Order: sequence, then C-alpha cells, then structure tokens
Amino acid sequence: MSIKNLFNLQKQIIACKQCPRLVAWREQTAREKVKRFAEDKYWGKPLPSFGDPRARFLIVGLAPAAHGGNRTGRMFTGDRSGDWLFRALHKAGFANQPTSVHRDDGLQLTDCYITATARCAPPQNKLTTEEIANCRPYLLREIEWLKNVRVVLGLGRIGFDNALSACEEVYSFKMIPRPKFGHGAEYRLNKKLTLLGTFHPSQQNTFTGKLTEARFDKIFRRARQLLQD
Repeated sequence: MSIKNLFNLQKQIIACKQCPRLVAWREQTAREKVKRFAEDKYWGKPLPSFGDPRARFLIVGLAPAAHGGNRTGRMFTGDRSGDWLFRALHKAGFANQPTSVHRDDGLQLTDCYITATARCAPPQNKLTTEEIANCRPYLLREIEWLKNVRVVLGLGRIGFDNALSACEEVYSFKMIPRPKFGHGAEYRLNKKLTLLGTFHPSQQNTFTGKLTEARFDKIFRRARQLLQD
C-alpha cells in the first residue's frame, strides 16, 4: 500500500499549482530556455521524487534547478550538482551509474530515495516561507510511507532543517537541544533514524573548494556504514 501511495503522490505533485510565483517562473523558464539548451523540450512542471520505494537511505534537497531538473524532469539531473551527487551515490553503491542526464538514461537507485523541500525551481534559488509550507505535506507523506528509512541526509542547511522538522512531525518527537547543521553533522533522532548533514554540492561550494569530492564522498560512505551496523 505504501508503494502505491507514493506513486499516486507523485502524480499529485506533478499537477500541483499551489504557488503562483513558482508556477510562473518554472513555465517562463521552460518557454524562454537558455541558449545551450535551446533545442531541448523542458519539463516545466513540479518534479516527482525519485528512487527505491523500499529505500533505507533518504536524501532531502532544496529545490530543482531552473535548467537542471526543471528541464529534464528528474531531481538533480542535468546540472553540476547532480554530477556530484550521482557520482558519489555510484561510488557508495546506491546507483547503477555515476551520471544522470535525462529521465530515460537507465539510471536506477538501490536502497536510496531522493526528494526535496520544494518541487519547483524558484527564482534565484530562493524559496519563500509560504512556498516551503505549501510543499511540506508532500515531504511528510513520503517520510510516513517510506517505511524502511534508517538514514536521512539533508543537502545544505535548508534540506537538513526541513528533513529534521519533517521527521519530528511524522515520528512525534522533538530534539532538545536542536541539532545544528554542518558538513558531517550526525544526530541519532530516535531508535530508528540517524540524520546526516552535508554542504550542498552547488557550484558556489564546489568551485570555491568549500566542498571537495573527498569530503562529499565521505558522507555517503558514512551512510553506507550506518546501514551496515
């Protein structure tokens, strides 16, 4: 039943139009495109989540990129952040290939599920509080229906904070003191769940050296280790 619920939820997400600002931006971006993707047909809709419905490892990101997921229709696909993410997942044994280029490229995730705080590309990569709140029920339902999850990874501060608060709501607990975001942050939330944090693999972090490939890979090795304990 949970797998069927997850499938039906993704159809609801794709049809969502709750946030007028995000609807206008994602559709405008899909029409106007950018020169390097001028021949591509953009997805231009909210992004469904992606991965193994029996996953023990859940990744919570921020939102799609305007010319990445908003173009390809798959989370973290078609941009530099995705290059880093799927390479790391492949190294840790969660993905069958190190790249994610488009929805039909044969990529499969094993024991891993990828979702996000918001499903539409926001202008300047910035969401409003109301937009995050509008998307929150989707994340809550996913956490509720992903029955096997044991490790949750928040990508960036927003992904980390929203993953934490969603887990608290679904599982009815409150962390005191409040877990603080940081690269390599690790918190045992309850008997079942461990929360990890990492800097987001954005160009701002990877181009400046704030996040290196070695530091990023270490997070995924830790997730794998936690699942083997």
